[in-house]
Amino acid sequence: MTSISAADFSWADYDGVLFDLDGVITPTAEIHEHAWGELFADHDYSEADYLEYIDGKPRYDGVRSFLESRGIELPDGDPDDAPGTDTVCAMGNRKNELFNEVLERDGIAPYPGSQTTLDLLERLGVPSAIVSSSKNAVPVLEAAGLAERFNVVVDGVVAADLELDGKPAPDGYLLGAERLALDPARTVVVEDAVSGVAAGKNGSFAVTIGVDRGAGESALLKHGATFVVDDLDELLPAETATDSGD
Repeated sequence: MTSISAADFSWADYDGVLFDLDGVITPTAEIHEHAWGELFADHDYSEADYLEYIDGKPRYDGVRSFLESRGIELPDGDPDDAPGTDTVCAMGNRKNELFNEVLERDGIAPYPGSQTTLDLLERLGVPSAIVSSSKNAVPVLEAAGLAERFNVVVDGVVAADLELDGKPAPDGYLLGAERLALDPARTVVVEDAVSGVAAGKNGSFAVTIGVDRGAGESALLKHGATFVVDDLDELLPAETATDSGD
């Protein structure tokens, strides 16, 4: 992985960019956290639990991880289980139901700095893709008006179909790079979760940018971020950042 600081970074120096979705492009992490909180309301759930056990992981893995933290064992069940609390899959399906209720009711908009970054990459001719653990990535992109922006989306549906290991394994990011015909050594990963920056590191990508939406700079650096910013607008050229605030 390249040793580089945010001050030295330029999007134009790389051949492509792979973005996580929730917490990087859109503030869907807030909707996810709300849904998880309601799902685990009877288990003394907190925001710290979301960051430590759930953030960035495939849905059923997040259920397992949280339940293990409480010493609770449930059978895995089947992905077709009706939403409920009897199996890991039933709980995961209930969480998904809660998420979609909030998304449909409230909608979603991209972070302004992320939107401006996408516009800049388009002008530079630098291709980008979404690599998300969520099976809701496509509906979220549609709700945010970004469905036409990405030709490649590697989400939880793709991962399940191809039996890819979830983050922190690099499988999804490596597939995203492959589908964009990119060399990982010339490709940037952008993540807000510790499992996601670890996936970037494990895939030997050129740069893994950590976006601190709550995980903490030290945790993101520890798990593999090349450097950490609070928002992608920090990496925009001065004239572009100024324009984005008009």
